[in-house]
Amino acid sequence: MLDNPPLNGLNYELRAGLVTGIDQANSDAAVDAIVIIGAGKAFSSGADIREFNTPKSAAEPSLRTVIRIVEASAKPVVAAIGGICMGGGLELALGCQFRVASPGAKIALPEVKLGLVPGAGGTQRLPRAIGVEAALNMIVSGAPVSSEQFKGTGLIDEIIEGSLAGELLEGALAFARKVIAERRPLTRLRDVNIDYPNADAFFQFARNSVGPLARNFPAPLKCIDAVAAAVARPFDEGLAFERELFTQLVQSPESRALRHAFFAERAAAKIVDVPEKTQPRPIASVAVIGAGTMGGGIAMNFLSAGLPVTILETKQEALDRGVATIRKNYEASVKRGKLTPQKLQQTIALLKPTLSYDDIKTADLVIEAVFEDMSVKQAVFEKLDAAAKPGAILATNTSTLDVNKIATFIRRPQDVVGMHFFSPANIMKLLEVVRGEKTASDVLVTVMQVAKKINKTAVVSGVCDGFIGNRMIEQYLRQAMFLLEEGASPQHVDRALERFGMAMGPFRMSDLAGNDVGWYIRKRRYIEKPQVVYSKIADRLCELGRFGQKTGLGWYRYEAGKRDAIPDPAVDAMIAAYRAELGTKFGTVPRKIADDEIVERCIFALVNEGARILDEGIAQRASDIDMVYLAGYGFPLYRGGPMLYADMLGLYNVVRSMARLASAARVDPAFWQPAPLLAKLAAEGKMFNG
Repeated sequence: MLDNPPLNGLNYELRAGLVTGIDQANSDAAVDAIVIIGAGKAFSSGADIREFNTPKSAAEPSLRTVIRIVEASAKPVVAAIGGICMGGGLELALGCQFRVASPGAKIALPEVKLGLVPGAGGTQRLPRAIGVEAALNMIVSGAPVSSEQFKGTGLIDEIIEGSLAGELLEGALAFARKVIAERRPLTRLRDVNIDYPNADAFFQFARNSVGPLARNFPAPLKCIDAVAAAVARPFDEGLAFERELFTQLVQSPESRALRHAFFAERAAAKIVDVPEKTQPRPIASVAVIGAGTMGGGIAMNFLSAGLPVTILETKQEALDRGVATIRKNYEASVKRGKLTPQKLQQTIALLKPTLSYDDIKTADLVIEAVFEDMSVKQAVFEKLDAAAKPGAILATNTSTLDVNKIATFIRRPQDVVGMHFFSPANIMKLLEVVRGEKTASDVLVTVMQVAKKINKTAVVSGVCDGFIGNRMIEQYLRQAMFLLEEGASPQHVDRALERFGMAMGPFRMSDLAGNDVGWYIRKRRYIEKPQVVYSKIADRLCELGRFGQKTGLGWYRYEAGKRDAIPDPAVDAMIAAYRAELGTKFGTVPRKIADDEIVERCIFALVNEGARILDEGIAQRASDIDMVYLAGYGFPLYRGGPMLYADMLGLYNVVRSMARLASAARVDPAFWQPAPLLAKLAAEGKMFNG
């Protein structure tokens, strides 16, 4: 039995024990057949992630060795597949001579999602079990497939009906007895010949189809190469070729980035100083204060998760408009076939619009999503303190304001937490969970569990102006504005950063978010941070009423009903006039700026501020910062986040580049002073994610 909770990861101890069991069974005359089954609700999820990057992960017996021993067994080996059978777990099952499965078992080779090809024979055995095309689709997509779909193929010999814990084992034992009684020959997938006419044409078609979609990820095309080898080469040669590809990919920056993101997402869910046994508060109903764009989007997250939501506004017109927008969004999902009309009605029935704070008295979680102004927040929280029941969690969706100060507005600061959703809130994956000085541990645990329920990637942040994401983006945008002063255009800066891999350049991003939002925040920062050097060029844009997509004019021009960003000569003229006002500061002729400089200045601005955030304890770990940027700001997944990107460049090289930028800076050379943590790690030859 595979017994390594929670999902029977194939760690060293399990691999060694499995080999011992196979050897003992083969040497015991009383044993006629062997059944391998997983403890609990899974066969095996594959490699044990707790063993990654440790010596044990490569220690013998390796998974490839285990499979070779299982496959060579003189007695029939039956894999009893239940629950989850993925990655190395499926490769182990493919090495057995027979396989039975429970209905609904999820079967997959998801290695491509980590930038890899299966490394223990999956690309060679699966095509021999289910056919070349079906196997290629599974391997390239990494998507799980239900066991019933393999009935009648060489992958599943029999579906064992029943859902009780012992039924799969009983059925597998009965099947093994039948194999012995019928003297069935031991079928090894390695011995199955593949006859696939027109293979070259098929694989070329596959490469042509996958290539444009894979773009910066080499693994999908390598998966095609590995399956092609299963068709064209003898089994052992194909197996060696698969391993060669695996070794190449595991050393690639893209795979490193994907594996980093995989572990970072899991690490972000852990709060280092909160006991694991902390019990969450029950959340059965939610209230949202504010029915605007953010409030409506926030409400949709909970409605879609099946939780009743009371949404509150101060005026009937605003409330009606917010509810209509929510319904319109769901109706669009119906038109796309993502939601049934019946489900739409069930979901909308969970929504209760109101103008009265009396209607939120029973809510377990209340989230305010009102205007980003401290006096407005204060008025709301004072009302919440009077209306919300004892023990209710009171959350603010502020993107920059002081959560500790907000907590002082009420008599129960332990119940206050930041829940910073990103726009559009019903779509974006990131949720910054802002921990105040007095936020209770059970509040944090509850919010992290709620985030999982509504399918968000939650990252804990301490309290500071802008938290993790917006504090860093402030420096990114400062450099973008300086680049305009020196000679770049908005489209040039956006194009360079989008070629780097950002989902959207800074000026397109600002137009989407609303330039007036940043303008309002900057006005506060001019007072609170008079020592910080800002370009006033973005203020000039806002003074012209160019607030972005919502007004049709921003850094770009937008046509009605379209989101295409169209360069606007009026913006070029405004920038030119602003440069002229600066006079001789930058010379009379705007200089030409290379794409590499744009990327360096904007991305290193993120990295340097990220180092300060990490050093101050605002973020728990560097990988949390990476998750914020991967899930909330469109940082390219294949680069792993700003902190990992800096690690891969080498922090020593980053610091040297910053020194060069400081010496050439026309504005604020002190901007490029390395954060103390960055300077320290670079001097010691260390990394953020070390």
